[in-house]
Amino acid sequence: MRRDFLFATWAGGGAVPPVLSVARALRERGHGVRVLADRSLHAEVAAAGAEPVAWTTAPQGDAADPAEDVIKDFEARTPLGEFARLRDRIVCGPAADYARDTLAELRARPADALVAEHMLLGAITAGEAARIPVAALVTTVYPLPTPGAPPPGPGLAPATGALGRARDRIMTRLILKPWEKGLPALNAARAAGGLAPAASVVEAFGRVDRLLVLSPRALDHPGRRFPDHLRHVGPRLDDPAWAGELELPDGDAPLVLVGLSSSFMDQRAHLERIAEALGTLPVRGLLTTGPAVDPGTVRAPGNVLVTGAAPHSAALRHAAVTVTHAGHGTAVKSLAAGVPLVCVPLGRDQREVARHVELAGAGITVRKGSSSRTIARAVEKVLNDPSYRREARRLAAEIAAETAGDRAVAELEALAERAAGEDAPGHASGVTRPVR
Repeated sequence: MRRDFLFATWAGGGAVPPVLSVARALRERGHGVRVLADRSLHAEVAAAGAEPVAWTTAPQGDAADPAEDVIKDFEARTPLGEFARLRDRIVCGPAADYARDTLAELRARPADALVAEHMLLGAITAGEAARIPVAALVTTVYPLPTPGAPPPGPGLAPATGALGRARDRIMTRLILKPWEKGLPALNAARAAGGLAPAASVVEAFGRVDRLLVLSPRALDHPGRRFPDHLRHVGPRLDDPAWAGELELPDGDAPLVLVGLSSSFMDQRAHLERIAEALGTLPVRGLLTTGPAVDPGTVRAPGNVLVTGAAPHSAALRHAAVTVTHAGHGTAVKSLAAGVPLVCVPLGRDQREVARHVELAGAGITVRKGSSSRTIARAVEKVLNDPSYRREARRLAAEIAAETAGDRAVAELEALAERAAGEDAPGHASGVTRPVR
């Protein structure tokens, strides 16, 4: 039965394609899908078959353009500085603006369910105020502390013994504390929507009917325990609309796929060091700069083809290794293809993703400031040690099983259907009871 879904997302780089992949899948099943998004994303939204709707008072940005990027986390000098920009410029600071725009759209055209990118607490607040079912899409390894795993963020290994458990308790407190600077702005948004204040920012992330994690469960810690309303629904492996056509470098040497962030992270020098590293090895390199870097500005040796974009899913069928910043999308696509990784985290969630890849035995990590010689040695190690490819293929089999059916779509359809069935009069007017 046709249902209407309102999505809410922002120009968050690698978080955009998986959100729009879910929107596309719902649209292909005949549902109505609108997407509140920055104007810079409207072409991608339309390419997914959904109707783009612009934010009116919430921030507008373009993550591929450093001048237009809302967060500008590439200017931060520390991980805490990066985090503060996300908190103050997307999650909490403009929460009232995101809530106002989302509520206005819901009142103008009611929806059966709201589907928000996890970081948009303002949009989630609007869904709660409108009393409609709300799902949050988490587009990386679940980023909040839970029992049975080290606190996420710094890329910690699992704790062992009493000292390890003490480390986790201390680190959890340190990781959660900076969120609370955003609580006044978040609670102002909640008050404007007629809602009681949240006890904490982290508690507000859980005020949804479903948390859908678009990441392989097999990539996370085996003993980790999650909230009851959280579902691992598998990764989205679609390429973005701007990926273009595949062109491979000449020859038959092993192919190394290189991809750093699709958003601006001041990564040109990193790309050049990786290209220089590949120039010392008997390999072919396919280096994709993404929309944030002009490929014509990247110097590379003759065995490395530099291009603005390429469909990674197709390129990975030929690849022996991927060198990446460990953005979740690139990392998971590589693992789904059974291709091991050399991770060069630049920031954000990338240290955490890289650690999970390492713990799974499917790759290794080098520091972002590493020399080309260090990067070359890492590529050689992954190429020549069959254990990395074996573990990558193990994860590929688990990801294939997890993505055999579209669990995200099934969860969202069930959420909208159950809410409509439980409160038919409210559904008719576009207002339904939250489903817990």
